[in-house]
Amino acid sequence: MATEKTFTLKSNNLQGQATINEIYNGYGGEGKNISPQLSWEHAPEGTKSFAVTMFDTSAPSGSGWWHWVVFNIPVSVNELVADAGNIAAGLAPAEAIQSVNDYGDYGYGGPFPPEGHGPHQYIFTVFALSTEKLELTRDTNPATVGFNLWGNTIAKASIVCYYQR
Repeated sequence: MATEKTFTLKSNNLQGQATINEIYNGYGGEGKNISPQLSWEHAPEGTKSFAVTMFDTSAPSGSGWWHWVVFNIPVSVNELVADAGNIAAGLAPAEAIQSVNDYGDYGYGGPFPPEGHGPHQYIFTVFALSTEKLELTRDTNPATVGFNLWGNTIAKASIVCYYQR
């Protein structure tokens, strides 16, 4: 019996627990703040672009915490290399927009939950979108980007890691 190939997100270096490589460097955190390598395959028919987010469902904010929001990734791209979330490194696709995260920075901001708060769940999601471009800027807040993703998503795939201090 053949199985249908589904939209899938993978990583060559992200495992079940965040490491010093992914951990935020700021607010007392001494991680390397390197976004993980992510790749995806089997995008559904009709996909015109992609977006990638990293969200902490466990943040004590009442609304979670957006660590990374990237959109307008061309349909021809199926990977973000490690450290693509570092805007200064220039490793993300040129057309992609890395908007502001909940740290108030642009690009990737790694895990750094409150000390003693227990394990936090970090969800990396790739969205297959029905539009070539979201008409948003890098200053668009994550909730507004999320609303626009919701309205244009054909399919999505996620992987999860955890971290606690």
